Amino acid sequence: MSALARLFFYCFVFSASKNFAQSIALFEQHNGRYDYTALGNTLNLIENGVYSDCSILESSSAELNLLADQTVVAAYLYWAGSGTGDFETTLNGFSINADRIFTHSLDSNRQFFAAFSDITELVLSQGNGLYTLSDLNQINTSEAYCLSGTNFAGWAMVIIYEDLNLPLNQINVYDGLQAVPNSINITLENLNVLDVEGAKIGFIAWEGDVSLSVNESLRMNGYLLSNPPLNPANNAFNGSNSFTASFGMHNMDIDVYDIQNTINIGDSYASIELTSGQDLVMVNNIITVLNSQLPDATIQLADKADTTCFSRTIGLEYSILNANSTDDLPMGTPIAFYIENSLIAQSVTHQIIPIGGIATDYIEIEIDDSVAEAFEIVAVVDDLGDGSGIVTEISETNNSATIEVELSVEGCDIVIPQGLSPNGDGINDIFDIQGLYDVFTNHKLHIYNRYGTLIFEGDNNNKWNGKSNRGSNTGSETAPVGTYFYVLYLNETDYKPRSGWVYLNY
Repeated sequence: MSALARLFFYCFVFSASKNFAQSIALFEQHNGRYDYTALGNTLNLIENGVYSDCSILESSSAELNLLADQTVVAAYLYWAGSGTGDFETTLNGFSINADRIFTHSLDSNRQFFAAFSDITELVLSQGNGLYTLSDLNQINTSEAYCLSGTNFAGWAMVIIYEDLNLPLNQINVYDGLQAVPNSINITLENLNVLDVEGAKIGFIAWEGDVSLSVNESLRMNGYLLSNPPLNPANNAFNGSNSFTASFGMHNMDIDVYDIQNTINIGDSYASIELTSGQDLVMVNNIITVLNSQLPDATIQLADKADTTCFSRTIGLEYSILNANSTDDLPMGTPIAFYIENSLIAQSVTHQIIPIGGIATDYIEIEIDDSVAEAFEIVAVVDDLGDGSGIVTEISETNNSATIEVELSVEGCDIVIPQGLSPNGDGINDIFDIQGLYDVFTNHKLHIYNRYGTLIFEGDNNNKWNGKSNRGSNTGSETAPVGTYFYVLYLNETDYKPRSGWVYLNY
């Protein structure tokens, strides 16, 4: 095919392209004295294009150079290429399988892929040094890709690290696979902008061409981003690496921009707009670094509530955590407990909980008689009891925990009192046998005086209040003070009658 024909084909396929991809969304959030770096390399021999060699390298390398006081918190590997996908690769001789995959279809003949793997443990074991990626064997460099200048392969590593000399930052890791031409709009949610100083945004993008920048622009909240000479305003994705301040990353970019003047304190989201009149650019990863000092309250409940036979009072151990945070959680943070959205109890934190700290407490809750024996309690921290809170947090969606509770009835022995005093004061006015009435509903109770005369017969609907309903003294008068004897027939299989004495006093 002639060069002119190849050029015509190159222009035609882009004018007819359609986008099918996965939207960029928040993947993970890290809070602390953190920052990030990125490294990686292309597997393209040269930049793709009409006259390019479409060969793909067998491997390529990049170097990690963290300082002595920088400690790896998380490490992520992204790799991508032309074709339907190669989701197994090798890094420093270790086999890597994709944890998540992304795909994009330009048209029926040209598909692209990206893949992700969490390699934190590998980087912790390998440390600084050269990282080599190899064994990407399923890269498609057929004419459909080669003649249109869309053949590529590459890889990048994102390293989140802790440095105690840093301010407290919030790092949001977003990923997906969205592409131009002609334009895409990405909304970055879950931001907490408390201070714009040092704010920055980074991108990992694939297939951008340094020589193809028709109507290309990158905006954040309407502001045009640029970082000359690496990333001019009209050619943001041009095979550059901000961390090494270099070009030559054929058809991939690892870029970082200062965004102090594009965001405002109080912002909870940001809008990214990428336009391109011709160049195919696929955004795979976006990272924001914002100074942020906020607590993040979460609550954990014990595996089991403390219950007592025949009691509707339960005990519940709970812990308030301030784990993924950048500020202390204040004393007095409210805690609410609910059953079926009805408030049943409240508490507060009794101490300041530092960053990464935990405080354990205990509460006793009286369960209303209207609640069934089995129920679910939802505990919510930073809740005034009406669903509203008083603490601004990193996340407002992780404040609750749930536990299933069953009051102790089955398997409990009955408790028979040794006295009653039916004097009308509301205390011990009846012979109240705990655990009897809701379990042994067919029971019969016989009360005898000291002469062995039956003076009372009762059942589940007729409790002894000291008066006789059998014999010559039946009536409204309370039986004389003294010792009486009972026989309790439970009328259930495997349960023998109970007998004993009870003292009646006024």
